[in-house]
Amino acid sequence: MESAKPPALGYVPDPDDLTTLERDLRFHPALTQHPQLLTPDQLAHYNEHGYIRPVLIFDDSEIAALRSRFDEILAQTLASGGSSYSIATAHRKYGFVYDLLKHPKIIAAVCDILGPDVIGWGAHFFCKMPHDGKKVDWHQDAVFWPLTPSKTVTVWLAIDDADPENANMRFIPGSHRHGPVMHLPTSAAEDNVLNLKIENAERFGDAPVDDTLKAGEASLHSDLLLHGSEPNTSDRRRCGLTLRYCAAEVKAHLGWDDKGILVAGEDREGNWKNAARPTSPHGDSAVTPFA
Repeated sequence: MESAKPPALGYVPDPDDLTTLERDLRFHPALTQHPQLLTPDQLAHYNEHGYIRPVLIFDDSEIAALRSRFDEILAQTLASGGSSYSIATAHRKYGFVYDLLKHPKIIAAVCDILGPDVIGWGAHFFCKMPHDGKKVDWHQDAVFWPLTPSKTVTVWLAIDDADPENANMRFIPGSHRHGPVMHLPTSAAEDNVLNLKIENAERFGDAPVDDTLKAGEASLHSDLLLHGSEPNTSDRRRCGLTLRYCAAEVKAHLGWDDKGILVAGEDREGNWKNAARPTSPHGDSAVTPFA
């Protein structure tokens, strides 16, 4: 029997559950011949290095309005005892995040990579407050997602400027071509946001690169790309919104199909639940909020 428990930050499905799933964890390159937004050179870079950056999504006034909405949510979350990392599955709670997941410019870029039929299934604010001592060690998302095949792209939208000083995300270029990589548990002494890490991650690709972004810009990376971030030792906050997308052909297990909404084309196989936009007065959906 599949569990319907939705994932939270750091949540890893039971290894026994994952090992019973037959998953295709190979990199599937972008094959679009006539891209809508991205250039052929950008798609070639994605296939070779596993990421594209930067892509301008919002101008200064647009991202300022979005930042104001996030500030309100963050204040509410902290006041209720949550953390700056706990605003997950936000497209099921807040109407404006649902709308962001379906934003035409973002969808055009994602379709250039995944093809015409696309599901949006995740929206998570990753917010490192000033002088946040936690790091996000090197890791690889696809290994811990009960999805197959591994045709998922993450859009990391900068709500604040992100640079090395305030702990921007970092990539290991080319690591997406190695397939699944062994992760090891972290210790409490390591002060890690996640509970798993990859040791000597640099051996799986080229030298790490900084995902430096201005607010309103985004990067896109493969679900198999090794990535992480250092502690934020600066006086500045660093917030990004991760928007997760997969090809509609991808099958979800362990209840994850409940997270997905159709954002482009068709879900021809009916793999996803396609939940409606949240409609309550405060932007929260009627479903039980995910952690």
